[in-house]
Amino acid sequence: MSAETAVAARQSKRLSLDKRALTRRSGLSLPAALPLGSWVDIGRQIAVIADASAWWLGDWLLYGQECYPDRYQRAIDQTGLSYQTLRNYAWIARRFAVSRRRDALSMQHHAVVAALSDEEQEVWLDRAEREGWPVSRLKSGVRAARSRAAPVSDPVVVLKMPVDPGCRRRWEQAAEQAGTDLALWASQILDQAALRVLQPPPDPG
Repeated sequence: MSAETAVAARQSKRLSLDKRALTRRSGLSLPAALPLGSWVDIGRQIAVIADASAWWLGDWLLYGQECYPDRYQRAIDQTGLSYQTLRNYAWIARRFAVSRRRDALSMQHHAVVAALSDEEQEVWLDRAEREGWPVSRLKSGVRAARSRAAPVSDPVVVLKMPVDPGCRRRWEQAAEQAGTDLALWASQILDQAALRVLQPPPDPG
């Protein structure tokens, strides 16, 4: 199956909620004497929609960043949505094209492996999907594998510095465009700058 066919197949699976469940902005009403099986099914449907909405919001923010780079931040403020939460969703959405997202796994499963290479992501998601792992099991597996592979090194040092809010927003946007989080992006930029400064000058001869 091609990537385009896979995407089309996913899009054809429209999400829906049992018509017996009456939804409101701040509540859910269910009929009396609802069978247990139907009640369980409705719970599953709600969980799928809740998880899907996180992907939707991530893709929505990526669209705004691409189409309205100078105005999307103000638009987000008008929606009342948490920018930090949206940034997290968008970062995960950017790391996984729609064709690579697993319908059988939650967004949190994808978040666990989002910082890995595409190849590593596929390996871990394949395993989680095949073995029915919860998020906690996937997280512990990835953590154990990374600790075994990590070379012995000096302990990580945490740096703290005052930053102007305007600078922080620009840095966050730059990190998003680079497809990574702010801390990793900043450490990479600082290390690149240090290497340039410490590089020996060219031999005049």
